[in-house]
Amino acid sequence: MLAQTSGPFTATGNMTTPRAFHTATLLGNGKVLIVGGQSAELFDPSTGTFHATWNPTATRTGHTATLLADGRVLIAGGGALASAELYDPAIGTFTATGSMMTPRDLDMATLLLDGRVLIAGGFYRDGNTLDTAEIYDPSTGAFTATGSMHNAWGDIASGTLFPDGTVLIGTEIYHPSTGTFAETGHPNHDYGYTATLIMDGTAFIAGGGDSDAENCISQTERYNSASVAFTPAPKMTLCRFSHTATLLPNGIVLLAGGASYDVGPYQANLASVEIYDFSANTFGWIGNMIEGRQHHTATLLADGRVLIAGGAGAPGYSTLASAEIYTPPSLMLPPVLLSVSNGGAPAIQHAASYQVVSPDNPAVAYEVLIMYCTGLVNGSMIPPQVAIGGRMAEVLWFGNTPGYAGQNQINVRVPPGVAPGPSVTVRLNYIGRPSNEVTIDVC
Repeated sequence: MLAQTSGPFTATGNMTTPRAFHTATLLGNGKVLIVGGQSAELFDPSTGTFHATWNPTATRTGHTATLLADGRVLIAGGGALASAELYDPAIGTFTATGSMMTPRDLDMATLLLDGRVLIAGGFYRDGNTLDTAEIYDPSTGAFTATGSMHNAWGDIASGTLFPDGTVLIGTEIYHPSTGTFAETGHPNHDYGYTATLIMDGTAFIAGGGDSDAENCISQTERYNSASVAFTPAPKMTLCRFSHTATLLPNGIVLLAGGASYDVGPYQANLASVEIYDFSANTFGWIGNMIEGRQHHTATLLADGRVLIAGGAGAPGYSTLASAEIYTPPSLMLPPVLLSVSNGGAPAIQHAASYQVVSPDNPAVAYEVLIMYCTGLVNGSMIPPQVAIGGRMAEVLWFGNTPGYAGQNQINVRVPPGVAPGPSVTVRLNYIGRPSNEVTIDVC
């Protein structure tokens, strides 16, 4: 089985149970947490195998999973549940947290720049779509209401977070500073589409179904949050919905599987895969997955490969346990936080003095630090996410370090509320991939 290949796709070990409408989250340790139904499991990229972990507190499908700043994962809703829980990779267990204000299924969740989580839309227990939204605060473990959307949205896995902190959901923009939604006035892809933030800072919207049950969309477009404008992009090689879209570290978007009406009768097991190159604004077909699938997951791994797992396939829309790996032509290393010397203190300076943060010169809340790292993409508009002491830090600037080829720097503000101590964790997450973890002194 492991030797079976189809172009750049290679079979890997099967999940412990068949799954669809599940979630897959890359953890800080490089493993992937899979949650769906009554159980959960972990994928280990080093061995290509899955193994069971602690069971969630509730049976869930169509839920959301959000990696928080402190490394835990928020699992919310699904199956029209209001309950939510947290997975802690340090101990491998799930614990209940506050419940949502509204039961939701196939809703969306987005980590905001301040570390809170926006939960919006989805389906209620009666099957109707929801226009309500709420915010989860990890510091309190509670959900609170925020502004309602102008339209009801369901079957949207996540919103698109822009560098300015706003979030695109369907045709609406959420403004965290005011807690309100604003309409863009643009016709929408109704369901099953993908919206991916790409390297130039725009949202790439692809496929989906429309209100006609016998139609799907091959058209794509780009949304620019600065100009509040949609612009057409080329058509995909096939119309598709319930597919996945994965931004690769080289800027290419990998679109895999889904369902389509372009190949005859309704297909529940589309195997075709294509890529979108935003710099050339073109699509290219790269072949087929080993198995056709929709409602699967596609997770960018720390080494740049993509894990594609589960979903619904043939025959008879059966749920799949199989998984496969996409390996791009070249791999790009994940981000790395640098040290001042081999095995020495982290290369993190006080911006005011350029002195290294140390036990004798600790960081303090609200001050600006300069972090040195590698792995950022030159010219990319996508900001890195930095967590200090389990809290999201405000990123003030990022880019190449002047005078040092191949080295990057990130200027961040130390967030308030960080518990002081000699070993406060610093984490970097960039395009979904975690860096190594370092510690600094904070007083």
